[in-house]
Amino acid sequence: MSTRDQRICLALVPVFGALFLIGFTIFPGFFPPLSPTLSAEEVATFYRNHVGQIRTSMILLNLIGVGFMPFFMVIVVQMMRMGNPTRAFAYSYLAAAVSGGTMFALADLAWLNAAARPDRDPQLTLLLNDLAWFSFTTPVGFIITQNLCLAVAIYLDGLREPVFPRWVGHFNVATAVLMVPGAFALLYKTGPFAWDGLLSLWVRIATYTLYVAVMFFVVRAAIRRQVTREEQPYAETVSA
Repeated sequence: MSTRDQRICLALVPVFGALFLIGFTIFPGFFPPLSPTLSAEEVATFYRNHVGQIRTSMILLNLIGVGFMPFFMVIVVQMMRMGNPTRAFAYSYLAAAVSGGTMFALADLAWLNAAARPDRDPQLTLLLNDLAWFSFTTPVGFIITQNLCLAVAIYLDGLREPVFPRWVGHFNVATAVLMVPGAFALLYKTGPFAWDGLLSLWVRIATYTLYVAVMFFVVRAAIRRQVTREEQPYAETVSA
């Protein structure tokens, strides 16, 4: 089986990672993050004063919003190689990844809509801003489901040489746990659990970034092992 398609998808990760970094850096609402305690007029003023930056960043993020999806699909392909009785965890990982991408698109469109008409009623701008931040911060269930499905699949992998090392399962469980605080951003306007807080925002972003970086090298190693394993029977046939 050729792994060229997997390697192409993997090669896209640094490209889209760089574009995501540019998009988030352009958006002024992250540095510092827009506070949930701001009034409607203050939020409307922010959007009026940064229309160009917000539109630029959100258009870019809209264009590349599902840029990591091919990477997650490579993980699904590798999960299909595992020695598990069924492929239920692989399909669940696939569904969670797609659903998470949809929620990111919703957040992006809400920010873009808030900047589309800077002269609208400040209360409507506040509503769109809330929708954007909550859509970006709170729907962590998709990510948690991805991580736990992959972790359980790794633990149940019955191959003599597992697709992923066991420590990758532990890493995915730890990642899932660190995502949990984001679910409580709806309840707080200040502190570490607010949408601009240490746990809900910064720990979540740092954890997710680390997750993609670590899994990039883990998946690359798995693909290399796949190539080696599939070449061995051919080499044995030739030598015979």
